[in-house]
Amino acid sequence: MTRKGLFLDRDGTLIVDQVYLADPAGVILIPGAAEGLERARALGYQLFLFTNQSGIGRGYYTREAALRVNARMEELLGLPGPVFADTCIAPETPDQPAVYRKPSPRFILETIARHGLDPSQCWMIGDSEADLGAAQAAGIRAAAVRTGKVDPDTFAAVSSGSVPVFDTLAAAVAALP
Repeated sequence: MTRKGLFLDRDGTLIVDQVYLADPAGVILIPGAAEGLERARALGYQLFLFTNQSGIGRGYYTREAALRVNARMEELLGLPGPVFADTCIAPETPDQPAVYRKPSPRFILETIARHGLDPSQCWMIGDSEADLGAAQAAGIRAAAVRTGKVDPDTFAAVSSGSVPVFDTLAAAVAALP
């Protein structure tokens, strides 16, 4: 059996990107997020959440606050839980050494090993160069969504055509094998 994995960015991919979101009441799902995740599950993908949260490293909020935001997101998604087989909250700031902070591939590589995934059947979907860079560094495929930061004029991988770009997560998942 092929073990497929779908790694997902949170802010700008699943929920509206709000700077340093620490209050669960501020979680707003991006339209089509739940449908995209539901379809990915139906296609046999295990789901993995991979989010940079430098607000933790900067002392703006705690890991527990980030977990509450994630819990609210999962509640709004309305899917049978657990939604994600594994989650990585990378607390490093951009000026700190990156352990898990994207574009580090560490979480993806560890997750592939821990869950027995087939890297050729794994994807990362996100809205930033860091998301795409983590996928490329881990040797998995990447797709970008236009629901957050993605700007095809500034992303080399996107503008070169090596990474497909979709309007929504639901559209990206609809294109998955």
